Amino acid sequence: MKAGIVGLPNVGKSTLFNCLSNAKAQSANFPFCTIEPNIGIVNVPDMRLEKLEELVKPERVLPATVEIVDIAGLVKGASKGEGLGNQFLGNIRETDAILHVLRCFDNDNVVHVDGNVNPIRDKETIDIELQLKDLETVDKKLEKVKRAAKTGNKEAIKEQEVLLKLKEGLEAGISVRAIDIAEDDRKELVAPLQFITDKPVLYVCNVDEDAAVNGNEYVEKVKEAVKDEHAEVLVLAVGTEADITELDDFEERKMFLNDIGLDEAGSAKLIRSAYKLLNQQTYFTAGVKEVRAWTIPVGATAPQAAGVIHTDFEKGFIRAEVIKYDDYVSLGSEAKVKDAGKLSVEGKEYVVQDGDVMHFRFNV
Repeated sequence: MKAGIVGLPNVGKSTLFNCLSNAKAQSANFPFCTIEPNIGIVNVPDMRLEKLEELVKPERVLPATVEIVDIAGLVKGASKGEGLGNQFLGNIRETDAILHVLRCFDNDNVVHVDGNVNPIRDKETIDIELQLKDLETVDKKLEKVKRAAKTGNKEAIKEQEVLLKLKEGLEAGISVRAIDIAEDDRKELVAPLQFITDKPVLYVCNVDEDAAVNGNEYVEKVKEAVKDEHAEVLVLAVGTEADITELDDFEERKMFLNDIGLDEAGSAKLIRSAYKLLNQQTYFTAGVKEVRAWTIPVGATAPQAAGVIHTDFEKGFIRAEVIKYDDYVSLGSEAKVKDAGKLSVEGKEYVVQDGDVMHFRFNV
């Protein structure tokens, strides 16, 4: 699963990417510093994994991961190919969720492509370009569907109604994710078209250090602007986070965070938010060889969860032995959980819950 970092040139995307991935994407004070997208595999911070490691003492620990993509900055006219528009839009279409970085700090030493700081205008600049691209998709699909609708095809008539509603919304400057469409229609008719503005989005307000805890006026304006979008807003002092990641010593990092009033790095919160944005959750396997976090979609069944380990596990699934994380931690070991009668045996219909500790029985 991929989350793409997007935004206007020079708002802090590459610096944020460096914080998240510990890779060193080039970042500098001029537009189009990033041309080819940088890709980083980022560990998902999870205190539960650390606790299981402490209890089981395995030979190795493997966390869940998210793929983060740093995409080239977009400018006005991108939907028509301006700047790196076509490349940008192609890259963003390949992601599953969007981390939209907005500049919410004043600094005369960092140039802004439009001359002054205005996160709402910046957001609208990118929204419009993405909406125009989605409008192209709607218009192309409508041409085909209208012909079928004229013959009286009921399915085509229904699809035409939905497409016309999308067209009306996009032309009014509303992203697909915020257009009121019935859930069944969204699943059957909208989702297959892979609209860019239908992707879940997290707005990352890049602030200065003084606003890292409580935000500022720019952040409040962003929250107000996106309140009807079904989107989250996260406040992050990206420059400060970059300074923190340069420190090798864990205690020094912790002191730095405490000094500015934070209990953990904002980048850790962002990674967890991206994971949630992608509609993913975690289950664990725990043994002396390995304690591991496995990534599955929310709502996955036990056989589907087993299939993440190996396709044979899903094909030959017999049952799953499930321990709730809280039971594992409170009782201290798998053996004590069994003795207490807290281990459950689940079949093919079981829907895995976030944090389940699981063993699978299978036969192929």
